[in-house]
Amino acid sequence: MTHAATQTRRWELLALLELCALSGLAIAQPLLGATGRAPDFFLFHRAGRADILLLAAVIVLAPPLLLWCTGTVTRLAGARVRRAVHALTVGALSAALAIQAGKWLLPLRGPSLAALALAAGLLAAAAYQRWTAPARLLRIAAIGPLVSVLLFVFASPTGAVILGGPDGAAPAPGRASGAHPPIVVIVLDELPQATLLDDAGRLDAARFPGFARLAADATWYRNATTVAGVTPYAVPSLLTGRYPPATPVAPHYSAYPENLFSLLAGVYEMRVQESVVQLCAPRVCGGDATPKAAGEGLPALLSESASLMTRIASPNDVRDDPMAEWTEPVDTAGASEDGEAAEPLDVRFRWRRFYQNQPVRFNRFVDGLRPGGSPTLHFLHLLLPHQPFRYLPSGARYHLPRKALPSTGDWWASLAWQRHLAQARYTDRLLGMALGAMRESGLYDRALVVVTADHGIAFTPAKATQRRIDETQRDAAGIGWVPLFVKAPGQREARQDARNWLHVDLLPTIADYAGVRPPWRVDGRSALREPRTSTDKPYSWQPAGVGGGWDVGPRLNLNPRHAATVLAGADDVTPLPAPPLPKLVGRRVADLTVTDAGVAASVPDLDRFRAVEPGGTVPALVLGTLPAAVRTGSRLAIAVNGTIGAVAPVVDGKGSAPRFAGLITDDSVFTRGENRLDLYLVNAAGTTLSRLTLRPPP
Repeated sequence: MTHAATQTRRWELLALLELCALSGLAIAQPLLGATGRAPDFFLFHRAGRADILLLAAVIVLAPPLLLWCTGTVTRLAGARVRRAVHALTVGALSAALAIQAGKWLLPLRGPSLAALALAAGLLAAAAYQRWTAPARLLRIAAIGPLVSVLLFVFASPTGAVILGGPDGAAPAPGRASGAHPPIVVIVLDELPQATLLDDAGRLDAARFPGFARLAADATWYRNATTVAGVTPYAVPSLLTGRYPPATPVAPHYSAYPENLFSLLAGVYEMRVQESVVQLCAPRVCGGDATPKAAGEGLPALLSESASLMTRIASPNDVRDDPMAEWTEPVDTAGASEDGEAAEPLDVRFRWRRFYQNQPVRFNRFVDGLRPGGSPTLHFLHLLLPHQPFRYLPSGARYHLPRKALPSTGDWWASLAWQRHLAQARYTDRLLGMALGAMRESGLYDRALVVVTADHGIAFTPAKATQRRIDETQRDAAGIGWVPLFVKAPGQREARQDARNWLHVDLLPTIADYAGVRPPWRVDGRSALREPRTSTDKPYSWQPAGVGGGWDVGPRLNLNPRHAATVLAGADDVTPLPAPPLPKLVGRRVADLTVTDAGVAASVPDLDRFRAVEPGGTVPALVLGTLPAAVRTGSRLAIAVNGTIGAVAPVVDGKGSAPRFAGLITDDSVFTRGENRLDLYLVNAAGTTLSRLTLRPPP
């Protein structure tokens, strides 16, 4: 090998080290830092140790190798071009790093921050070419990615998932005695009890027939509260009988070895579908032989990490929490080629696309709802009706807006509530299907059936969706109080119990019914024993800041006045404006007087109406902008194919923010192929419509 070739090889290796250093600072460190603080990110996507380590390797090695390989190709144009391209690559990575540093240190955002970062990148490229010191520093800093990986594996909360071992800890089994009935536990997510109530404080059977069917045979604990406002702590408290720990830990069996699954191990067969948390160790649940769906495993981790990186590198303020939105993958494995369900579980299910609308975990759970030869625990944690809101009551999905909706204001909170309610009604539909499967198999009468939610949510004008209870405890009833129904084996009558239930009571209650005694200390009290005399309701909250994950914050005591309010059949949720002119919804436009408004509305998603596939996703969330001549407070009717599907108020729109948005909850107005969208201003009496001209945004 010639001296020149040796020099070229040496230069290229040093260039690779420099790219590793900068890529580590601009890409690997922030990504590993964010995901390292959010072990639930990996647990939700059913990622094993190999998946996580492979992801870390891709994050650390792929960007610098890709940039380096691309750069080496330019050597064909000569050494000077190669060195210039490398300097520009150094500048680009420096600009990405400058954006992150700028968001941390400066108030600048958007184009101003992007321009400043670009200038910093150009200066970095020029300095790299002019002086040798920057290159030397980068070569020394090439050790940084390795340090980031070591911290990710050994010092971050995610390390518990990586190092937890194949079997986890092995606590002493519980003492078993007496009968062991089958147990069915369904934990829903982000569902306040207030959602299920009508105006008189009763269970709204018209909106929620599934819950009503269960309540007719079960005990409804109306004074039940969660002990934590976030899933990674709320669900472990349910399953361990203990309050959240004082320091952050991963929601993993290595951190919570003493839990419901380890308690019943050896006595009960396990049919468990967890989500976000993974408390059932492989030695108890037999590992994870279930094939991963499209939203699970390494491919999902790579996709989500790429999306997270775009948010981290954005010059605008965006959430860089890797679990900012949990979306359950849907199941297509059970559908035939034409999309029709293999077995029609419900002839009313719209569009005959049952499986393509069902979350994977729910389908797996329902498939196992049958009596076994031995006592069986059927457990499901389903991330519904948790955000993002995307389901209509029928189960049809709808398009989410391309840009996030405003998060403050009366109407935006009201719209968030409407979308939550629609998704809660879909969740009720799933619950009804699960109850039907249990009845059909003969499991229902014999089983202990528990249905609850891990925590609630409130809808407020100050912040459309709110899960943080502060010292003022405003809207605490919506966040803290959750539905809890317990149907004892053989129970066939409705009961209500107003005891001070805390969610740490669930494990000791199940243990009593199962005839198993926990060998560890629990904070909860079984519902089969005397109620606690204290009215205290501990509640822990506080999200960690930028980067995802959750810290356990100060413990509050929910005010007893909220309990009195809830038991009286009301709640303290901030009143929100109802959609105007509800009697117009469902009416045909042809039955009303129609004139021409003489103004145009801009609808950004107008193209989605040109080719609608009812078995897929429908454009049920309609929003847009209006000229200033249309007064704030005007009412706007949204019609599809000649039927009014929603009425929304016109609001103030700042900048490019929409001035109207409405949700069409009845997807039967949509047809296959091209659909007609019309918008009308409505007079005060609701009798005359003035048609607007529609146009896409400029």
